[in-house]
Amino acid sequence: MNARALIAVAALLLVTAPVAQAQVVNVEFKFTPFVGDTKDDKVKTVPGTARVFINNVPIAVEEVRAQVVPVLFDAREIAASVWVPAASVGSVLRRGKNTIRIEFTPTDPKLPYRAQLRWASVGGEVRRTERPGGGSATNQQGEGVEEKAGPGPLRFERAFDAPFGVTRPWHANAPITTLSDAERAQIVALVQTRVDAFKPDFSGFYKLLEGNPQLEAAKVKKAACLDKGYAAGVRIAAAAPADIEVQTTGGPEVVVSARKGELYRPADPKAFERLKGDDMQMCVGMSLMVGFPPRLILVRSAAGAWEVAR
Repeated sequence: MNARALIAVAALLLVTAPVAQAQVVNVEFKFTPFVGDTKDDKVKTVPGTARVFINNVPIAVEEVRAQVVPVLFDAREIAASVWVPAASVGSVLRRGKNTIRIEFTPTDPKLPYRAQLRWASVGGEVRRTERPGGGSATNQQGEGVEEKAGPGPLRFERAFDAPFGVTRPWHANAPITTLSDAERAQIVALVQTRVDAFKPDFSGFYKLLEGNPQLEAAKVKKAACLDKGYAAGVRIAAAAPADIEVQTTGGPEVVVSARKGELYRPADPKAFERLKGDDMQMCVGMSLMVGFPPRLILVRSAAGAWEVAR
């Protein structure tokens, strides 16, 4: 067989399908601060706090602990300390162009270290590559990596496209740049209104749970776990008005959180111990986690009232 024939056979053996990029159904981001050499099989993560923003809206605060993690594959990918699947971040994601920002503050401000941000689009189809003696399969495309070095705080920011995002009516609202004292007072009152909804017959609280992908309000109602939790003494308290912070984001969203401590907390943490059975504790705990998140993201409704972004 001559050289030209060999090349033709090799071309037939190396086949990737499909040739065109599959439709993107997610974009994943992985962040890790570390010390060590990525040529080794393991590195050590750097302790600190990572804050994640989508379109300038804070969506998570992650504590990174010091631990030994593996370095994987030929790409020398470090096991993620923070993993952000864009399809799961909620209504702050826009269909089309978006921005993610991760701000990391190490516990030791003088420690030299590096941090790595990786990203990849996830397609709805698996692309297979066949080669003589083996092959591979992946549903990822558009992989990339950015690395920066400390010491001190580091900030990563990247624009990305989300064709899988859902357009909400309020996405078209004008950015909110300032808030009057009256508007802030309305928002503080809304924080307490959610607390007031947690009482028999819980009809108001069930409405807060509706439409949340993490929990089915109908199943919670059928289980009657909120009634049993309330009977056991479960109550929720909100932060004092003076401790509530209201921040604009440069977009239509307004973020409500506590200046110190938590926006919502159990009035009596020991009340959960009086609930019988893991399923009952899980039902009550998940309901309260969804109904009373660590921060509220508010937008204006068509009628001009403040409401939680959905």
